[in-house]
Amino acid sequence: MTLTFDDLLTRARSLSRDGRRAVLGIAGSPGAGKTTLAEHLVRELNGAGEPWVAHVPMDGFHLADVELDRLGRRDRKGAPDTFDAAGYAALLRRLHEETGDTVHAPGFERVLEQPIAGAIAVEPTARLVVTEGNYLLLDTGAWARVGPQLDEVWFCELDEPERLRRLIARHEQFGKTHDQAVTWVLRSDQRNAQLVASTRDKADLVVPGAALPVPQEPPAARADA
Repeated sequence: MTLTFDDLLTRARSLSRDGRRAVLGIAGSPGAGKTTLAEHLVRELNGAGEPWVAHVPMDGFHLADVELDRLGRRDRKGAPDTFDAAGYAALLRRLHEETGDTVHAPGFERVLEQPIAGAIAVEPTARLVVTEGNYLLLDTGAWARVGPQLDEVWFCELDEPERLRRLIARHEQFGKTHDQAVTWVLRSDQRNAQLVASTRDKADLVVPGAALPVPQEPPAARADA
């Protein structure tokens, strides 16, 4: 049977039982559509009523550039050791345990390419939290603490040429030239993508490209396509 986006909505809705807060993780390689899927799920599940689903991306736990410079990792930004994995795992634990209080999470400003502290508020009314990022299924170092805090993890699997096209277009959208975007994708993003792909079989569900919503791209990117 072909998996559809409506099937994903039904499955996500079923995760929160008996008023308990659940955390759904969405993993996948860079450019695979994780954020687009998360945003569509949250919008459709919340509908026009009181919001009961929150979106907390992993990207808020990027280390700031000043710290990456100190560590000598700026040229590998986006690799597993350029995130605060322990902090991310601790936040997920708080989201499970502190359901009676507002929990603030960091966001990520793509124009600045910097994390922003306290940018996302998860209210006590949230019964489902959707979180997404590359390394949710990684089991090395502090990343191993993430998996136990997730009720389910879905893996986005997009056709490789389309994933690369979207990824290059995204880098261009946020300021890189085409050549700079291609170079960064082939040098850095692809290395990370191979690592992420190796975690695919640990997911509870693999979401094929046909079930993934299509992102809204800027006019320039659509014209280039």
